[in-house]
Amino acid sequence: MSTVPGDLDTDRQPPLSVPLWHFVVALVFLLTGAVLGVTDALGVAPGLARLAHLHLLLVGFVCLTIAGAMTQFVPVWSGTTLHSRRLAQAQLWLVVGGLLGLVAAFLSGRVAMLPPFGALLLVGFWTFAYNVGRTLARTRPLDVTERHFAAALGFFLTLTPLGLTLATDFVTPVFVGTGVSRGGVVAAHATLAVFGAVLTTVFGALYQLVPMFGQTGLRGVDHALQRFETVVYPAGVVVLAVGRLVASAPLARLGAVLLLAGFLAFVVVLGRLLLDARTDRSPMLVRYALLAPAALAWALLAAPAWLRDPLAATGRFGAPGTAHLLALLLLFVLLGTLYHVVPFLVWIHRYSDRLGFEDVPLIDDLYDGRLATTDLVLVAGGGARHVVGDAFAHPLLTLGGGLALFGGLSVFAANLLLVLWRHAPDSLRRDARDPARD
Repeated sequence: MSTVPGDLDTDRQPPLSVPLWHFVVALVFLLTGAVLGVTDALGVAPGLARLAHLHLLLVGFVCLTIAGAMTQFVPVWSGTTLHSRRLAQAQLWLVVGGLLGLVAAFLSGRVAMLPPFGALLLVGFWTFAYNVGRTLARTRPLDVTERHFAAALGFFLTLTPLGLTLATDFVTPVFVGTGVSRGGVVAAHATLAVFGAVLTTVFGALYQLVPMFGQTGLRGVDHALQRFETVVYPAGVVVLAVGRLVASAPLARLGAVLLLAGFLAFVVVLGRLLLDARTDRSPMLVRYALLAPAALAWALLAAPAWLRDPLAATGRFGAPGTAHLLALLLLFVLLGTLYHVVPFLVWIHRYSDRLGFEDVPLIDDLYDGRLATTDLVLVAGGGARHVVGDAFAHPLLTLGGGLALFGGLSVFAANLLLVLWRHAPDSLRRDARDPARD
């Protein structure tokens, strides 16, 4: 995509530094989490390395990217103004401070640090949910993307207290006499995080991004499938999380059926939109195209496992051994989106005012296409190797896939950071002409 969609009112967006700081910090957490994952696979990582690795990637990369993207684009898509720019800046540093403390506690074994830093993390995400929620509240009626975002904010508000409770339980027993177990709370927390906050946001964003940048739209049965998913998928997340929390297999199984039905409906709509796309191939659409078969494969593997035992600890993220397939799915979404969003924002602020007066680069000219191809091969190939290694319990395949993934993610991060270095070297500073205000 090389032009700005005509229906976006970019004057309503916050200063460029706000989303870009979210994205840059998220990239740092992505690379740090990838390094920790490799060292853990080699058996040389200290403490609770697996928990630190998971939180670096899920909270540090995925959720910070979501927070930055929502803060940037909800005002633009919804035709309103962000409730508070100061809160948008505060949410980032609250989450960063909480996550750094949490990871340090996991790696050092100093579990007494977990509750205070968990509380800081909760405050950061609740600040984000409040700020974006107040922004969405000005919009009536909510469209399909806004409804998904509102549901995702609700999941953020719910999963973070569960996380704080788990952090506190490391220090003081919390669940004795409550009728729920720590394992049930962990399962509910993970379900609300991955399938609730993250994937609900992904669905909502792709309903907007694929038609916008693929120059296509819903047709025929797509409308019915979208309405079905909008209701059934979030309901399935809630029922599955509650069923896992109270260790009720029938309730969890019902939630799994609803969640998977909504998930598959979305995959069908996404696939049809991608097949109808009329624009040239771009890093964004190529990665979205890889997302569709990966998502379908994950769902087909998850269905029998969840129907058989939706409470199994090894099946919290789908069929046993498919957690990295789900992670690869998220990587395709986020890397593809960032490949457009970061250059798009830089182009808007740096070049849009010059259009028609002088030669300006296209959006897709801001990043290096060869680097984009290299990271695609490494991420897709390394991710596939990692998934196969998991499936066949082959540690060398898994390690090789992890190393290739790390290489691909490093190339990806370098490519985006070069966009800022070459085209907007001052973009991470607060714009003095547009200071933060409430």
